[in-house]
Amino acid sequence: MTIMFKKQRPGPPDAETGHQRVRITDLDAGYPGRPVLRQLTADIRALTMTALVGPNGSGKSTLLGVLAGVIDATSGQLRYAEGRPPAFIPQRGAVGDALPLTALQTVEMGRWGERGLWRRLTRQDRAVVDSAMERLGVADLAARQLGELSGGQRQRVLIAQGLAQQSDLLLLDEPTTGLDPEARERITVLLADLVADGTTVVQATHDLEAARAADTCLLLSDGRLAGQGPPEQVLTVTALSRIWQPA
Repeated sequence: MTIMFKKQRPGPPDAETGHQRVRITDLDAGYPGRPVLRQLTADIRALTMTALVGPNGSGKSTLLGVLAGVIDATSGQLRYAEGRPPAFIPQRGAVGDALPLTALQTVEMGRWGERGLWRRLTRQDRAVVDSAMERLGVADLAARQLGELSGGQRQRVLIAQGLAQQSDLLLLDEPTTGLDPEARERITVLLADLVADGTTVVQATHDLEAARAADTCLLLSDGRLAGQGPPEQVLTVTALSRIWQPA
């Protein structure tokens, strides 16, 4: 499965967007007969890690889909600062085990948006793919089938596919869910390194440890913004207990 993205015509930087990579204003979005996001207003700061936190059904994945351009907003506004189209990395479970793809072929799909589905990759494309695989430590897995990889290996291959798009905005849906502690820590460190190198990272996560490593958290509840700011201010015991009420 290729990472999906939507080409955008970014507006020029101005005083309104400032250091925001994305400005979200009064956003409503959802599916036919099922609204999800309601009047959501938030900022995604450039060159930071933003964690989208909330229980199942709170709107995390829907917000990622809207940011990626694969889900249409029904009202409101998204304003992107100047930059390349975002790279969207879905949950590992969205990539079937039965797909006859090697790790290398999976990462090469990250160049399809630039090159086109049927055109051969250029030498420069292959250099970008090789660099992404080296960066994520999966170059030695190039010939392995995707379905043969461990959860952590597969997640790093998918992130390498995102890097191959050469976007400065990386969107990830539950990148550490289902991984063992060592793999979760490795992914968290890799994402922090990407931010340090100039990438804006947004991840939806249930992993509060990963969320606390972010620069900013957006706490979602029932499609609305319940909190925004540094993790130590947003992920308080009081706020979390209010959001995750026992059934």
